This record gives sequence, structure tokens and C-alpha cells, in this order.
Amino acid sequence: MSNPNALYLLADHIKLSLLERQRSKALNLLQDDRGSSSSSSSKNNSTDENEHETANGADAQDGHIARSLEQFRDGIDGLEREQARLESEGEEGKALDIGDALPGLQKKFAELTAQFQGVAPVATPSSSIGKPSKAVRFQDKPLPPPGRDGDVDLEAQRSSLFSRPYTDDPEDEGRNQDYADQDNVQLHQMHARIIDEQDAQLDALGASISRQRELSMQIGDELDSHVAMLEESERVVDRHQTRLDRARQKVGKISRSAGDCKQMMAIVALIIILVMLIAILK
Repeated sequence: MSNPNALYLLADHIKLSLLERQRSKALNLLQDDRGSSSSSSSKNNSTDENEHETANGADAQDGHIARSLEQFRDGIDGLEREQARLESEGEEGKALDIGDALPGLQKKFAELTAQFQGVAPVATPSSSIGKPSKAVRFQDKPLPPPGRDGDVDLEAQRSSLFSRPYTDDPEDEGRNQDYADQDNVQLHQMHARIIDEQDAQLDALGASISRQRELSMQIGDELDSHVAMLEESERVVDRHQTRLDRARQKVGKISRSAGDCKQMMAIVALIIILVMLIAILK
């Protein structure tokens, strides 16, 4: 058995067997204590039979636990050999997984062996498994002692518990109790006052909404004016762009005309030079 998960399951099985062994011993001691109050003759006969049966059952259970512990130890040895083989073959990932599981398995084996030999006490399931405690919002009052007064108090508590509605806020219970003590006229006045306060709050809220509406309308007007200014600026930019295009066209024409004039002047100068050369040579 060279699988860490299987070894963990085996460790849990051994732990349960140890718990069952401890429970059996506790039950046998309890039966012995109960049997001590009976007659001596019946106790001797029943005690001999119980001791014989208990000894046989305890021996079988101890043998089963011992074999399971030996199998657990062989599995740990097999894991160590498997880790060495994987390291030699270069499979570091699997070897590291086995190396991470080995310390916990060795610790469990040492604890279970010590518990089986009676060195350390066996932990109960409630202490070994950490279950989170449930948090409740109800706080039960201690029950009164049995008797007529206690029955009356219990009935009063039950009637008080179911006679009023449940609220999440404990302060609401006192407020509802205050309202319950008022008569119809006082309740009507209180409701009228609450309605007047709500009307005042609604009026203030309406005035605030009106101011916000006016502000939003002013902001809208300002946005419209900004849009108009942007459109006017765009038209001005378009006019300037048109003028710049016209000026660029004029400059191009002038540059082309100047180039043509330079060519004509060069031709005229060459003709004059040619005429002068002809006259000189003659």
C-alpha cells in the first residue's frame, strides 16, 4: 500500500478501532461496577463468563489493530522506497508529493502506536474533529426548578414569547411596548404628527428637486450657448481656411509667372550676346 490517501484512510480506520477498544473497556468497567451491587454468588458466575468473553473479544480486537498498524508501517516504508525510486528516475514532482505526505503519516503512525500501547490517551471524536460552533441570536433563559411556581413561570414565559411579534432589533420591542400602552386618541395624534413630519419632508424634497431642475435648465442653456459659440468659431475658421486657399493659389500663380519671366529674360540675354558676337566677328 504505497498510496498516501489509502494510508490516511487506514489511519482513520485504526483510530476508530482504538476508540471502539477504549469504549469497550469503559463499558466493561461500568458493568463491573454495576455487578458489585448484586449478590456474590450470581456475581461470581456472571463475572467468570463475562471475563472469558471479554478476554476473547479484546484479544481479537488487539490483534486486528496490531495487524493494521503493521500494515500502516509497511505502507510508510513502501512510500519511502517509492520516493527514492522516483528521485533516481528524475521524477521530482511525484517525489516531492510523497515527501510532503510522509511526515504527516509518520506522525500519525507514532500517535496511533502510542495510543495502542497505552502511552497517550485516545482523543474522542468531538475533540479530534473541530466543528465550528453555531452562533444563534436567541438566548434561552434557564428553566425554573420543577414545581408549581416553576410551571407558572414557564407558562408565563411561553405566553410572553408568542404574544408579541419578533423583531431583529431589540430596541423595537421597547418601542412597540410603548405604543401598546397608548389609547386610540394618542395613537391617532401620533400618526397625525408622523404624517405632518412626512409632509414637511416631502415639501423640502420637492423644493430641492425644483432647484435642481432650475439648475439643470440653466446648465442646458449654457451648453446651448457654448454650442452656438463653437459653431460660429467653426464658420470663422472655414472662412479663414478659404482665404488661405485663395492666397496659396495666387502665390502659386505668381511663382509660376516668375519662373516663366526668368526663362524669357535668359533667352533675350542669349540672343543679345549672340548678336554681339556676330557683329564682333564680322
